Amino acid sequence: MNWELLLWLLALCALLLLVVQLLRFLRADGDLTLLWAEWQGRRPEWELTDMVVWVTGASSGIGEELAYQLSKLGVSLVLSARRVHELERVKRRCLENGNLKEKDILVLPLDLTDTGSHEAATEAVLQEFGRIDILVNNGGISQRSLCMDTSLDVYRKLIELNYLGTVSLTKCVLPHMIERKQGKIVTVNSILGIISAPLSTGYCASKHALRGFFNGLRTELAAYPGIIVSNICPGPVQSNIVENSLAGEVTKTIANNGDQSHKMTTSRCVRLMLISMANDLKEVWISQQPFLLVTYLWQYMPTWAWWITARWGRKGLRTLRVVWMQTLLILKSLRQNVTEKSSCIFQATGGRNGKHENSNLLMLLNNQRLTCDFTF
Repeated sequence: MNWELLLWLLALCALLLLVVQLLRFLRADGDLTLLWAEWQGRRPEWELTDMVVWVTGASSGIGEELAYQLSKLGVSLVLSARRVHELERVKRRCLENGNLKEKDILVLPLDLTDTGSHEAATEAVLQEFGRIDILVNNGGISQRSLCMDTSLDVYRKLIELNYLGTVSLTKCVLPHMIERKQGKIVTVNSILGIISAPLSTGYCASKHALRGFFNGLRTELAAYPGIIVSNICPGPVQSNIVENSLAGEVTKTIANNGDQSHKMTTSRCVRLMLISMANDLKEVWISQQPFLLVTYLWQYMPTWAWWITARWGRKGLRTLRVVWMQTLLILKSLRQNVTEKSSCIFQATGGRNGKHENSNLLMLLNNQRLTCDFTF
């Protein structure tokens, strides 16, 4: 009798633990490995001090906030982007609020699409600081337009900037890291580098390409365990990425961020990035719910589908599909009035008074399977 009672108590404890973990996951804003590292892992304040960190796309958004938080850790900073005046503004604030002196920050203007300048830029950093400990590939641009409304020039620019520019700069820095047998290559990818979404076909393609490249590069560097290759995949974050997104033509941008209150704060996203860097995590997902759940389902749904089909046959697979569709509908209900929230997109792509003239886009926005927020 006592043994039965003990077994029941153990089962109850296991059930309670499962419920607690489920509730924690529903409140999570990062993947489980990342959150474990935040709880039990190494602190950025311990691991990143005195390092030389090169941040591209440092003039705004995630790159700007990363510069501010790194400046408080006592690192040497290289700030790169195309807009020199914005880089100088970021530098001044780093000096005001951080623990750095003038000599600790190098403003280095850089155009990722001008691959011929990357070698000289790398040499400039090495001449200034003598080494590059961390390269943060953060520069890039997004897209908000239907495939049929998008010119090929937009796709070409997305690939040249987001993918080829990042690959080029990495190839320039990599020989130095191989020579030293240590370094960190951190690439700010996106949740859309794992899943895909409408209105972002070119952006998704460039981010998928980045993920494939750096996963492949990691295997090539197996002989250099001191060189860490990390993919950071944020979901919707408060930044200017939507405002600067390309529309159907290279000369057109969205020019409106819309409501960002539902997105993760940039400071929280960057803090989790620093934890990932301090703990040498290979890939992390940083996003609030429901986007984090969608990513898990997207990544592991094929495995679940195979296992359920093998165990319960087609009936089990049909049940899984029903659960998936119900999940999508629940997620969609979390964001109300999709058309109104996306009116800024319509105006930038040829609409009038917030209404887009393309009936295909309106049908897409009203589709019950649509759960993307269009704000990655």
